[in-house]
Amino acid sequence: MKDKIKETFNDLAGAYEHSIDTQNLYNSEYERPAMLAQLPEDLSGKRILDAGCAAGWYTEQLVDRGAGVSAVDMSPEMVAAAKRRIGDKADVRCLDLASKLPFEEERFDYIVSSLTLHYIEDWELTFKEFQRILKPGGELLFSVHHPFTDIKLSREMEYFSTELIVDTWKKQGKVYEVPFFRRPLGDILTKTLQHFLIEQVIEPKPTQKFKELDTERYGRLMKAPNFLIVKATKQ
Repeated sequence: MKDKIKETFNDLAGAYEHSIDTQNLYNSEYERPAMLAQLPEDLSGKRILDAGCAAGWYTEQLVDRGAGVSAVDMSPEMVAAAKRRIGDKADVRCLDLASKLPFEEERFDYIVSSLTLHYIEDWELTFKEFQRILKPGGELLFSVHHPFTDIKLSREMEYFSTELIVDTWKKQGKVYEVPFFRRPLGDILTKTLQHFLIEQVIEPKPTQKFKELDTERYGRLMKAPNFLIVKATKQ
């Protein structure tokens, strides 16, 4: 399944690079403003891992705020797109977050992971590695699918299980089958608490601009959130 996920995002790299940043309101006017609001405007002197960088949008934002950024993604095509975006302003590597990471202990002040962890079935090693490479007091900020939305895609309808889901996306006129792992809210929070202290659990709301551009979808998100954001620290 890992190979299927990598293949899917290799195919999606062009769409991420050329259209998602400007055309997908769920990114530009929903998840991203809520995530960035949790980070300081000035990140000068801070080291940040962009864990699951895709085509490098967050990498660029973090660099622009003054951070020294390492960006990783398991898709070679996404890494290539990120390198085209960011050039030599960040260290961009093709790495699997479900494996041990080639970074020294206590290297990073922040780990930012946007809509990535639901593509990993077992978070244990991933969170152990995040804990190892974060400095004491360092922050982990991640977003995932909201479990109350994901359960609607379930075939088994067994909420407390971790279940492989294959979603259907339409991008630039092409249909993609996108596999990910649905998990219950309790599992998301418990796995985080095994390694970090949770500071905030955020159910983001779409922006006013989202409402102006798409009132119908804005209304749906105000009734049922699509994403969940967790902010945690290493003690």
